[in-house]
Amino acid sequence: MRIVLDVMGSDGAPGVEVSGAIEALEEFGDHVEIVLVGDRALMAPELARHGALPAGRLHIEHAPDHVPVGAAPSSVLRKHPDSSIVRGLQLHKEGHADAFVSAGSTGAVMAASLFVLQALEGVDRPAIGTMLPTARQPVLMLDCGANVDCKPHHLVQFAHLGRIYAEDLMGRTRPRIGLLNIGEEPEKGDELALEAHQRLSRESGLRFVGNIEGRELIQGSCDVVVCDGFCGNVVLKFYESVAQFIMGMLRAELGELAERPEIDEVFRTLDYSEYGGAPLLGVNGVSIVCHGGSSPKAIRSAIRVALQSARSSMVDHIARELSSKEPV
Repeated sequence: MRIVLDVMGSDGAPGVEVSGAIEALEEFGDHVEIVLVGDRALMAPELARHGALPAGRLHIEHAPDHVPVGAAPSSVLRKHPDSSIVRGLQLHKEGHADAFVSAGSTGAVMAASLFVLQALEGVDRPAIGTMLPTARQPVLMLDCGANVDCKPHHLVQFAHLGRIYAEDLMGRTRPRIGLLNIGEEPEKGDELALEAHQRLSRESGLRFVGNIEGRELIQGSCDVVVCDGFCGNVVLKFYESVAQFIMGMLRAELGELAERPEIDEVFRTLDYSEYGGAPLLGVNGVSIVCHGGSSPKAIRSAIRVALQSARSSMVDHIARELSSKEPV
């Protein structure tokens, strides 16, 4: 598998991405090649720091531009056609790579992915899916920020996207689908939640388990939870901040005890870098969005997600199922 990595996106670019790529090559061995896309001059000293590099498995694609922080997503293709995001996605689109990974602006990556890769037939709005740690197994939540305003049928599509991802990459059989809401009862919530609940209850092919409150989410009461991108992004950011807060408190209080294997396992569960990037589900390709504050470990994990997504033929699975759905 060949993975394209945008090296100009993270807060620590390009050093973070280069280090993450080297770690991925070491971990995944001959199963992966990585194409680093970005400013060659800026990459050179970072590559030199790592000494001898894996022969034939690390490639450089020069992209002289990058998408600056705060750039309007709608202007990325027009104003930054030679950016690492656009060049990387074009390599994937043209068949030179099996997946694309970036820690750049979520809006920019999403907009460029939609324009270059395009949405799959039957998908009105691709969604970002993110893994959340729970008391049981991780839960996939979508949408996590790609679509702030949604209609009920969009949430139904998110449920199908999430179900396929849970089956193909999470190994869940007949995954349980929940609707994020303020109460368990079907009559709770705003107009969006009420109608989405009715549609999900009638939708064939989904194992809908009803409304999921925030306290149930952390208990792992479902495998996939759907919501609009506004709520999803709020929950995601809160989740990340609470996890970091708890980890900081435990390390401060426990001192050397924090290094014990059982405590370290708790830290691993709460650490977002273990889960890597979030896939943009519903586009005709594998586009993985990483946190801007990603560490090399998080980049390595995102490359793992990209590899798993490409190997599973998840995109073909989504295309087959959603193209056969009746248009809303």
